[in-house]
Amino acid sequence: MMAGLVLAATPVQADEMAGMAAFVKGDYRTASLEWQPLAEKGQAEAQFNLGVLYDQGLGVNTDYAQAADWYRRAAEQDHAQAQFNLAVLHANGLGVAQSNAEAARWYRRAAVQGLSAAQFNLGVLYETGTGIIQDYRQAADWYRRAAEQGHAAAQNNLGLLYANGQGVTRDLVIAYAWYTVAAAQDNAKARFNRDQLARSLTPGQTQEGEHLAAEYRRSMQSPHP
Repeated sequence: MMAGLVLAATPVQADEMAGMAAFVKGDYRTASLEWQPLAEKGQAEAQFNLGVLYDQGLGVNTDYAQAADWYRRAAEQDHAQAQFNLAVLHANGLGVAQSNAEAARWYRRAAVQGLSAAQFNLGVLYETGTGIIQDYRQAADWYRRAAEQGHAAAQNNLGLLYANGQGVTRDLVIAYAWYTVAAAQDNAKARFNRDQLARSLTPGQTQEGEHLAAEYRRSMQSPHP
């Protein structure tokens, strides 16, 4: 399953603070009025924030076309979360023509900036061949990037690729290790996969997998959203 919408999570500039203060208080209408002129002047963060309001129907009527327009303006300025959200709209055909190819394009632009949710979603598209040529090696690469930032679903999916030898050399110990890391984050699928795989491993392999999982956790980067 692919990750969904990412909401505002980046630091605000001084001239955005009035809008953010209103947003935090739940006064979304005032937030929209504060952000509108900033967005029209080309400020990417305000454009993104305004897109979120239209996307979620906060202080304004839900309008996916408006959300897509504001996300696109911010996305074209390399705002990673706007790129991700625009990709979600394309994937679901909300406010824009449904296009998995466009979704893949925008996920990629966010993924190369380090957004783990985009890296995961791009990995899913490569694994399934949705809107993009199926490529397990690429899927494994993007899952790994997200997994190394602590993305549990990516860790589980990377484990699956290792278990099946898709895009990587088949290695059940590494698969077990990634399942274990994801399971520690309460990922139910990973917990099930780990327990099923453990039945076919020797005690020595299981122990090796546990040690490897501990190494992965120690080297984990701080996760992006």
